[in-house]
Amino acid sequence: MARAIRIFDGSFGRLQLVETAAGEAPQPIVAPQIVILQEGADLDVVVDGAPLRLTRDDLLFLNPGATSQAMLPHGHAQLFVFQANADWLRSRFPAVFDAAGGPFATGCESINLRIRQLADTLAIEVLNDQFLSHERLEFMLQELMLSIVEGCLARRASGVRLWRGSPFADNRIRKALALLRAHPNKEVNMNELASRVGLSRSRFYDLFQLSTGRSPRAYLDLLCIASAISKLCSGSGRIADVSAELGFSAQSNFTRFFQQQVGIPPSEYRRASVKPNTEPQDEPGAD
Repeated sequence: MARAIRIFDGSFGRLQLVETAAGEAPQPIVAPQIVILQEGADLDVVVDGAPLRLTRDDLLFLNPGATSQAMLPHGHAQLFVFQANADWLRSRFPAVFDAAGGPFATGCESINLRIRQLADTLAIEVLNDQFLSHERLEFMLQELMLSIVEGCLARRASGVRLWRGSPFADNRIRKALALLRAHPNKEVNMNELASRVGLSRSRFYDLFQLSTGRSPRAYLDLLCIASAISKLCSGSGRIADVSAELGFSAQSNFTRFFQQQVGIPPSEYRRASVKPNTEPQDEPGAD
């Protein structure tokens, strides 16, 4: 039987982190669903009678009206199941989700590095949900859907048609978002970024706010926090190194920023995220 480890509800719909095992009854799909394998063995799934294999390198898309059944032969798997609210999807991607029929070509599609990184960071965040704000969760889900539309759905539709009516329709803002995601850094010069995408500073700020609902600096702050959490909890570097990579002139500035955004210092967050069978590596003067 599937067991929900975490459940989050909001204007975005419902996000669940679930543990599943073989032999579950077929489940009817009532809203567009995206399924990502987070941990465990590859998952054999039957969708409308057709067998599929879900790995960590894939996304499983399920349209309303489909039925799915996990047929895992051995062990357990941990999955993200994102049941997206139709109005939330349409408000961001109307050309995709107002279309007749299901928005997804039912089945598995390969995912890119950005989607995998977002899913891994989401897993850290939802398991440390006492520190997870609703704003940060919705931001990451929006980033996930943007990456899915750009990286998966764009393969089957022209760019102009895909973005019609979307707040992200301006390709200059999408280019700016891609540049910010590629190297989240507090020292980004927004005047230079505006120039790189062919906009004046004032026009850039206006269009960015209209597209994302946030100022460029507020958006960058959320990207920096997501990057910091990923780096801190992957064991890939010391706090001082993470601070420097994100453009902070002093580790104390990074610690203050992290605590303002998350509620606790980075060293405490990293200790809280360590799995039971591992030991945290404390750093002298980490906070």
